Amino acid sequence: MAQDGREVVDSNDWKWYQFFKAALFAPVVKLLFRARITGGERIPKKGGVLIASNHLGAMDAIVLAALVYRHLTFPAKAELFDGSRGLGSRIVAWFMRTIGQVALDRADPNQANAALRPIIARVKEGGAVGIYPEGTRSVDGRLYKGKTGVARIALATGAPVVPVAVFDTKEHRSWIGIPWLTRPRVVVGEPLDFSQYQGQENNHDALRKVTDEVMAAIQKLSGQEYVDVYGKEVKYHLISQEEADAKVLPYPGFAG
Repeated sequence: MAQDGREVVDSNDWKWYQFFKAALFAPVVKLLFRARITGGERIPKKGGVLIASNHLGAMDAIVLAALVYRHLTFPAKAELFDGSRGLGSRIVAWFMRTIGQVALDRADPNQANAALRPIIARVKEGGAVGIYPEGTRSVDGRLYKGKTGVARIALATGAPVVPVAVFDTKEHRSWIGIPWLTRPRVVVGEPLDFSQYQGQENNHDALRKVTDEVMAAIQKLSGQEYVDVYGKEVKYHLISQEEADAKVLPYPGFAG
């Protein structure tokens, strides 16, 4: 990070990111989808920051990147960077690398800290990282239990976490058959400061407390019903709908 706290990013990454944002994503999102953002001024203009959002659709990251001033880095599954599945995957891999996104290797869940190192480094450099604590898109519009990666990054870096809620970002097919959004919205909350827990990224209780506080802030903005199970358990039918319904809580961290 620069001495004045400005974000330090590779100049080529920044140029390509700004090019695609200005030439493609911002016009589509702002003019065609008619997206709007409330509270964008709450996102720090410089310095490392985590932007934690609910996850409703595949285009959430595009909407956020188009509406938020900062150069956003999103941790993405490592498979998107290998380009081993034909021409389409090579184009995706080139695009992800060109705009400075970071690969997240989720192959070994026991190596969570190692997988997060590139993301932690980006935040320490003064970057803005977008993250979806649920770990997957919601299958039914409800908010699901947050994974502790967001807390690990926050506690390892001391960076603030800005809660964000997206609305109407689940795409549908337009009359010409392409994915489309109708007036998506982004609402930005006040930054959360977890500096009192800094350095406790290996403390399970601290990680869960911080994660639940982040998810509670997101829920307050989104108004979603909260289900205290991981979204992937529902998505991949590891638990039944009835079991998931039995885990509905008023808010994350609710102790009864």
